[in-house]
Amino acid sequence: MTETHTSGETHGCIVCGVLYQMYVVRDGSGNYIGSKVMSAGGRLVTHPRRPLVACDKHTAEEVQAAVKRSYGFLDEDED
Repeated sequence: MTETHTSGETHGCIVCGVLYQMYVVRDGSGNYIGSKVMSAGGRLVTHPRRPLVACDKHTAEEVQAAVKRSYGFLDEDED
């Protein structure tokens, strides 16, 4: 089994920048594995390589547009 590291990190909403606390899990090489939003009012935004969060109040379209604006399109096969 590979070694994993969990850390508490602060990340801003991808749409508006409101700060949320997250637990982020990375493998021994520092590659992102997964995360969980610990602050109320935030939700996890799925991304294969980095922890992202968005406010519950933002629509899926707003979140998708913000991810596209920040990171461009992602290939569905990308993992």
